[in-house]
Amino acid sequence: MLRIEDTDQARLVEGAVDRIYDALRWLGIDWDEGPDVGGDYGSYVQSERLERYEQMVTSLFDCDRAYYCFCSAERLKTLRELQAQSHLPPGYDGHCRNLEPAKVARRVKTEPFVVRFKMLKDGVTTLHDLVRGPVVFENRLQDDFVILKSDGFPTYHLALLTDDSSMKISHVIRGEEWLPSAPKHVQLFEAVGYPVPQFAHLPVLVGSDQKKLSKRTGGASALEYRDKGYLPEAMLNFLAFLGWSLDDKTSIISKDELAAQFSLDRVVPNPAIFDLERLDFLNGYHIREIPPVRWKTLVAAECPASVSDELMSTVAPLLQTRTNRLEEILPNISFLFEDYLPTYDAALLSERLGNDVSMTLHVLQAVVSALSQIDWDVVNIESAIRGLQDEEHLGIKMRKFIVTLYVAIMGKSQGIPLFDSLVLLGREESLRRFKYAADLLEN
Repeated sequence: MLRIEDTDQARLVEGAVDRIYDALRWLGIDWDEGPDVGGDYGSYVQSERLERYEQMVTSLFDCDRAYYCFCSAERLKTLRELQAQSHLPPGYDGHCRNLEPAKVARRVKTEPFVVRFKMLKDGVTTLHDLVRGPVVFENRLQDDFVILKSDGFPTYHLALLTDDSSMKISHVIRGEEWLPSAPKHVQLFEAVGYPVPQFAHLPVLVGSDQKKLSKRTGGASALEYRDKGYLPEAMLNFLAFLGWSLDDKTSIISKDELAAQFSLDRVVPNPAIFDLERLDFLNGYHIREIPPVRWKTLVAAECPASVSDELMSTVAPLLQTRTNRLEEILPNISFLFEDYLPTYDAALLSERLGNDVSMTLHVLQAVVSALSQIDWDVVNIESAIRGLQDEEHLGIKMRKFIVTLYVAIMGKSQGIPLFDSLVLLGREESLRRFKYAADLLEN
């Protein structure tokens, strides 16, 4: 079921709901009930359920677990400052908890107010967490929290009680940051006599630096990962193993396998590292598993419309083994359809050869000579270039001088297979680029 939680009017962002739909659909996560498909427990948009929240507030008043609070924002700010100065935990002090009913009835008609939940102050509240086991909270440390705001909208706490109970939610699976709110939610359900859902608090996600996720360490939205060229199957595979495992050896899993195998008893409470290098590896793996027809479509989507279908058919297989993110596709083949020479720092040409400019120039001249007279196909090109390793030619291993050739042809030290690239460029253009690189060094 998809439920849109939009009761915090101050934090509403235009277009955010559409992005939720887009992200879930990109990941292949479907729902049986929701605002767009209907269902027996609607409305599935919280801002359309205000009457239900008011009814729940009435129920809480009826069992003496709610009260009106008239404290101003200034008083609450002063209270927080005093608590901080006294090194006391922050929280409401119950100022309005025991006001005389007659005075409350008069003030409600003329003053702004919120409604607070009356927490039990004696004993303990125990959460039976499916990940962490029993978690015990002392009631004396809990404060009376707001359930209905001054604008008539519920807080998350009241909405959770109302919606989860009426929609028959069995499990609440959420982040560890909600654990401090657990005693509030347990007491809310118990106050009105509803069964408490089973709670599971998942481990917090941290970056490779063991700190809270940031943009640099992976704290982006799902759609940002889509736009960076990650596949939905790779993203699901990656997310599935953050704080969960199937066994001691499985690292690749499909959506269907995950649905069949997932169980909360294998979720661990320890922080889970959001390792972007691991995500890149998984994305590369899933790219290489894509059928050829779909892969060609993905490649075409990354390229200008002017790229011919013939070139696309030839270059797609070359890319598939050397691509970890879809955003790498265009930079890796743009040298093929640019009508100008690639730009690069001339120092890159000789970097792998110990910055020996004389040797690098010799390599480029030898390559031009070797390729000038052969039939232009992959076999002959490879044979001619490999032959330069012999003592009577260059006398150095190809792995040392091939980077120079990559830079001359593509403007960078690695890319799609070089010999195939030379075939695609053609003899004239390939030799032109090698000669241009040699001229750079000579000058």
